[in-house]
Amino acid sequence: MQLTGAQALIKSLEQQGVDTIFGLPGGAILPVYDPLIDSSIRHILVRHEQGAGHMAEGYALATGRPGVAMVTSGPGATNIVTPIANAHMDSTPLVIVTGQVASSAIGTDAFQECDITGITMGITKHNFLVKSAQEIPRAVAAAFHLATTGRPGPVLIDIPKDVAQSMMDWWYPSSIEEYDLPGYRPEVELDDDAVMRAVALIGESERPVLYVGGGTLKSHAAAELLAFAERTKMPVVTTLMARGAFPDSHEQHLGMPGMHGTYSAVTAIQKSDLLISLGARFDDRVTGKIPAFAPNAKVIHVDIDRAEFNKVRHAEVAIQSNVAAALRAFDGYGATPRNLDVWWKEIRGWREQYPLVYDAPTDEGPLRPQHVIEAIAAKSGAGTIVASGVGQHQMWASQFWKFEEPGTWVNSGGAGTMGFGVPSAIGAKVGRPDRTVWCIDGDGCFQMTAQELVTARSEGIPIKVAILNNAYLGMVRQWQEMFYEERYSEVYLSADLPDYVKWAESMGCVGLRATNLKEMHEVIDEANKINDVPVVIDFRTDASEKVFPMVASGASNDDIMVHPLQRGASR
Repeated sequence: MQLTGAQALIKSLEQQGVDTIFGLPGGAILPVYDPLIDSSIRHILVRHEQGAGHMAEGYALATGRPGVAMVTSGPGATNIVTPIANAHMDSTPLVIVTGQVASSAIGTDAFQECDITGITMGITKHNFLVKSAQEIPRAVAAAFHLATTGRPGPVLIDIPKDVAQSMMDWWYPSSIEEYDLPGYRPEVELDDDAVMRAVALIGESERPVLYVGGGTLKSHAAAELLAFAERTKMPVVTTLMARGAFPDSHEQHLGMPGMHGTYSAVTAIQKSDLLISLGARFDDRVTGKIPAFAPNAKVIHVDIDRAEFNKVRHAEVAIQSNVAAALRAFDGYGATPRNLDVWWKEIRGWREQYPLVYDAPTDEGPLRPQHVIEAIAAKSGAGTIVASGVGQHQMWASQFWKFEEPGTWVNSGGAGTMGFGVPSAIGAKVGRPDRTVWCIDGDGCFQMTAQELVTARSEGIPIKVAILNNAYLGMVRQWQEMFYEERYSEVYLSADLPDYVKWAESMGCVGLRATNLKEMHEVIDEANKINDVPVVIDFRTDASEKVFPMVASGASNDDIMVHPLQRGASR
């Protein structure tokens, strides 16, 4: 059967079970948009290519399946670079298809030409410049294999316009051997010797902590983690990228570690004698000042990517494996720490003395942003998915929303990409239409990608957006107040410009506003009744609120600052 390269591309995506593509057409990719008309694949037309990439990320994070985006050459391709970089930092499986100018024009500075494979070489797991239509099926099959195996990540396929228009004899790879990926061996056998050394360290420990990272979610290890933690009685901390990997309601869960982690999680790590790192990469936002990080702890580091070993912190035992397999092995050997009663007594003391707190809300405004999040959470059903932008609202969402299962927290971790919230929420809702999806956003983040609510409205994707509107770039303001002598440089945004209610309504959404507690409860209830169109709520919040606890950048975790309400307490 003869097909054009464009037809082969769409057929190859169908072979991979793709049900949705997020994209925007343009000259170089136009040949591919023609056979898409006859495909079973749903195409969602975005309003900016960055939105396509973030939607694909939200889809992937909510479903565990790779997200797919397709854009044209030149500015279309460069506009999606930020989502690619974001996905690379957070190990999110994406397949990005970009159009390219005709093969004969490559290198001539042709209209809308750019070297997108060169640009993205450092932020993709791999990328392809396809040189013949016959190679398209192999490139697609290999891209999905690369994106979803080993350490997941983004893969880019760049297709010149003439390749999409030329003819090929249809075929599709029937085995991994046909993918032509020499040297790529993502599946590794567990090193029994390393496992036994880890088991011995666990057996010697009296103050262990399970330090759970995003790799635990990527390896679908939540069940194994729960079983291992309950059997061993070890305390558990979940990083920003691992929220939902272990139930927040579980008595062994201490919360999130790091710069804005809970006091008990941060301090337990600092005082531990053994850190069992499960798919975590010792990020600087978790470690603080590296020489002062968990100074008396030995480290067992489990990660699928051997490049993470000893990159930041030396590991006494490094185990290259997915987290699920390693935990099953630990359980198989009966790895058990010593009696932890004394350790837990100390941890409970920290937890009781320094819980997450904030100033009590008042009947009149402005609203406490933490209270808004708790109120939305209290009125949301089990399994609600929460997406967020980046900044104070992101930290508060992670702190004050209780995550009980995987796939319910969608956020930008390593790259810290403002504007991630709205499009990622749309992608999550597309992937999980049965779930309610809330986007907890800031007014700064919202203004970066709010146009994608036009996409949501036109495509029938009813997300709910809570803007914690403090009229500032909140996290920047917090740092300027604390470390720059309250010199507020270029950080004020205005609460009323734009008018978020009118803006939402102009995009076909329902726009609501709350300035006090009574209105807050009323608009949340109203939003929960609306399930056919997107809803945007402008919550007027207190600009003076700060995120606590906090470890200053470059400081030791021992110097964690608790909320002012707790600073009179004995430490």
